[in-house]
Amino acid sequence: MISLTTFLLFTTASLALVLVPGPNHLYIAARGLAQGRAAGLASALGVETGTLVHIAAAAAGLSYVISRSATLFAVVKWAGVAYLVYLGVRAFTAKEARAGTPPVQPLSKVFLEGVLVNVLNPKVALFFVAFLPHFVDPGAGSPALQIVVFGLTLLLLGLVSDVVYALTAGTLGTRLTRGAKALRYVSGVVYLGLGVAMAFAGRK
Repeated sequence: MISLTTFLLFTTASLALVLVPGPNHLYIAARGLAQGRAAGLASALGVETGTLVHIAAAAAGLSYVISRSATLFAVVKWAGVAYLVYLGVRAFTAKEARAGTPPVQPLSKVFLEGVLVNVLNPKVALFFVAFLPHFVDPGAGSPALQIVVFGLTLLLLGLVSDVVYALTAGTLGTRLTRGAKALRYVSGVVYLGLGVAMAFAGRK
């Protein structure tokens, strides 16, 4: 069983990491600005659903394999880069962008994009390999179960943070309808910027 002290230490450290704006926050904010609060929330839920995939992978040992294999890491990394660049290019080339009106994507598609953005982010997988294992105590029970507990804790903290970004950006987006075309371009720049940042992210 995980000790209370260890759990509190992990929660505090995770909270500090979650509060620092990162790629997921920028993606959620961009989606909220482009399409409103509902889309922002859908993307936030998608991102954290992607976290569930990372939790399962870490518990099964797949994240460790990816982090140790240059080939597998590169595949995941460049798939993520390609997807973010695709989102950015689409933001600039879609008919809605040329017309100056915000796109209306089905929320199911927005949700799926959030899942893919997070699943294809190798830095999240490395978090579960480089950071989380320090809190796992082999003498406290099943390591896989401990990873799941810690991962779900991180997910809940991340979800709260993501929802705040989604609601804030979504509110601003709905109030700035006159700047819809500019917001669309801002979203495109954010996606492309995240793709470039991921491309230069080293294995360390």
